[in-house]
Parts: sequence; structure tokens; C-alpha cells
Amino acid sequence: MTTASSTLAEIRRDFERVSPDVVSGAAKYQAAILADVAGRRGTMNGRIAALAPQMKMAGPAYTVEVRAGDNLMIHTAITLARPGDILVVDGKGDLTAALMGALMITACKQLKLGGVVLDGAVRDTLELRELGFPVFAAGTNPNGPQKFSPGRINWPISCGGIAVNPGDLVVGDADGVVVIEREKAASMLPLAAKKVADEDKRMADIRANRDLAPKWLDGALRAAGLLKEGEKL
Repeated sequence: MTTASSTLAEIRRDFERVSPDVVSGAAKYQAAILADVAGRRGTMNGRIAALAPQMKMAGPAYTVEVRAGDNLMIHTAITLARPGDILVVDGKGDLTAALMGALMITACKQLKLGGVVLDGAVRDTLELRELGFPVFAAGTNPNGPQKFSPGRINWPISCGGIAVNPGDLVVGDADGVVVIEREKAASMLPLAAKKVADEDKRMADIRANRDLAPKWLDGALRAAGLLKEGEKL
């Protein structure tokens, strides 16, 4: 038998978040840059996409697990989350009912949350685009959800095919969503700065018609057995 106290134990209120300084630093970079320097891991499946290309976000993960088609725990999370938190919802990839719409997302904006990532469906799409609050979802559906089933708040979850822990760094933009472990996030910022500098130099060379072929290409072709030692394209 499930008691009230055991049910409330599924809601964790206290956890360590990635620091505001790291969030501020990470917000300067594209999700693609951070994904590359993080070892090309931590990116959600491409089905999790921004409702509008200009939507961007960076912040600590506030994780929510729900039963498919039920948004009771999302309402609870909105009430408990802090400004800047990004709700990351394991909606089981279910697209048969929208878990959030204009009312809930407007509340998130008013509470100054950082964004919403939902492995599930939303509705009121045109209103949400006009609202401008960052929403990344797996799809849309006009059907509404139920509000009956317990779930979990701030436990490890799976969202978009990757593991997400409370407090992890979440960054999203037009390319998608990347999640970097809280403990690892700060060390990614200098690597991201270097990668941006390297790519800026490479872009300048391309635009100046210099070194259009990547310097690493011949070596990669040799490693693949497509060029012999000493051969060049």
C-alpha cells in the first residue's frame, strides 16, 4: 500500500545545481559547440526540437518523470522550481496527448523558469511561439492530458534518449538540446572558447579561398585505407 509519506518522498526539493556562472558562460555557445567539446555525447534525439528556431535556453535541469499522457507532476514541478530552472520531462515519448499548453507555459514564463524540454507533446503551438518562452518538445497534439498518476521530481530520468540528472547543465537552440553533467560542465567552457576561435579562423580561411580542404583530410583517408602513405588527394 502506498502511503502519503512514501509518495511525497518521490519529490526531491534539494539538489545541487550547476552554478549560475557556468550557466551564463555556457549560454554564449551553440549547443553544437558544447556537444563537440563534450565528446559528442549528451545530445537528445532530434525529435526533441524547439517550437521556433529563435528559442534558446541554458540552465540547470529540474527533472520530472510522468506516466504517459498524465501531467500531474509537471504542475507540481512548476510550483516548486526556482527561477532559471529548466523543466526536463520524461514523458515516455508519448504523443497521444499534450502534456503542456499555453496556460502552463505562461505560468513558467511568469515564474521566470529557464525553459521546458519535453519528451512528449505540447499544444497551443501558435500561442507558444508568440509567447517566446523556450519550449523543446517531441511533437504536438490537440488532445489534453490526465492528472491522476504519481511520478517523480528531481530523480535521474531518461529524456530524448539520454540520461539527465537534476542540476545538470541543459543548453538548447535551433539545433536541439545538449545536456552536460553538472560536475563536468565548468571544464567545457575553455574548450568551447578554443573551438569557437579555431572555427572562426577556419571560416576566415574558407571565405578567403585559402586551404579549402581540411588539413586532417589526407590523414583520415590514409587511416581509412583510401590513400597510401605519402599520397595526397
